[in-house]
Amino acid sequence: MTATDFPTSVAIVGGGPAGLMAADRLSQQGIAVDLFDAMPSVGRKFLLAGRGGLNLTHSEPLPRFLTRYSHGAEHLGRLIEGFTPDAVRQWAHDLGIDTFVGTSGRVFPKDMKAAPLLRAWLHRMRQQGVRFHMRHRWTGWAARDLLTFTTPDGPRQHQAGATLLALGGGSWSRLGSDGSWVALLLDQGIATAPLKASNCGFDVVRPWTDHLKTRFAGQPIKPVKVSWVRPDGGRDTQQGEFVLTETGVEGSLIYAFSSRLRQAIERDGTATIELDLLPAHTTEQVLAEVSRPRGPRSLSTHLKSRLGIQGLKMALLHELLPPDMLADPRALAHALKALPVRLGAPRPIDEAISTAGGVSWESVNPDLMARAHPGLFFAGEMLDWDAPTGGYLLTACLATGVHAADGIANWLKTSAS
Repeated sequence: MTATDFPTSVAIVGGGPAGLMAADRLSQQGIAVDLFDAMPSVGRKFLLAGRGGLNLTHSEPLPRFLTRYSHGAEHLGRLIEGFTPDAVRQWAHDLGIDTFVGTSGRVFPKDMKAAPLLRAWLHRMRQQGVRFHMRHRWTGWAARDLLTFTTPDGPRQHQAGATLLALGGGSWSRLGSDGSWVALLLDQGIATAPLKASNCGFDVVRPWTDHLKTRFAGQPIKPVKVSWVRPDGGRDTQQGEFVLTETGVEGSLIYAFSSRLRQAIERDGTATIELDLLPAHTTEQVLAEVSRPRGPRSLSTHLKSRLGIQGLKMALLHELLPPDMLADPRALAHALKALPVRLGAPRPIDEAISTAGGVSWESVNPDLMARAHPGLFFAGEMLDWDAPTGGYLLTACLATGVHAADGIANWLKTSAS
């Protein structure tokens, strides 16, 4: 290895939203920043997330917004209060990107695209002096604050005045987030919680029949409400849509429950959700319709004509209910409003949109610096928190990047005095 290939600066390892936000924040203060990423370009997961419309944040009031974080909320709260959803919108506006609030309350760029925002962001950072080093895979330290990398041109080193790791969680390894940093941090005495799939699909306990998989895998179930009974006996319910997969279920409505379902499976071995296939009807209305005489018509024809149940919804009834329940109007009406689906396992972590787990909050100080490694900071999904989709993931990543950058600036001032 060469001695050092770059002048001393703040080193940011990871070119996702958290790392980029920290680089932007630091460089605005005139602090030299070198940003390293293993991929050929930065922001790859950011761009992928924006393919269906980049969901920047959510417009709901901040107190309710903060309740969406099921794990790590007590720590994330103060960070997000320092960089709120309104601040996210202002940040986009400062980059020349106007935003709007959709019918669901989610906030998007007006053109719904991620690429223009990323281009404007990178242009500003380059003007501020940020130096980008692509295809640099971080491999640890040769000595304290002397970072090591593998590159297409061979191994390299970088002497950092301070280091921010923003390497993402353990999902989407093809985009650079593979969780390989866990072992490197454990060697430094930095505690981590196991990485777990979040915002993910789930496999059913009893595999779908070939008939259901062949005809309906990949199709959406909508409109539908999903309910889950909490350990305290309360019930969480949300309406939307999800997709039937060859092994189970996935999609936005399932992601909204993923952390609760994962925890239930860890505790009990399985988790059960209930599907309301007719969210616009009351139980009494459904019972009245299924109880009507159907004469020579088949059950499928009867339910289609009286309630609009057909296709995948009808197939699910046949898949999950025994014949005697299908023939019993009361049992059938109940199932149409609360069809139980037993889930046995989350899908593999690399298929998940995000991960829970990571660097424990006890391992970092209030500025997100490692207690066991002064000068080393963390941001983004590397920290141990969990959030649903809907703008909450991205807002938290940006907020942690801002907070870590401010912590680094304070650390540099303190170290120089």
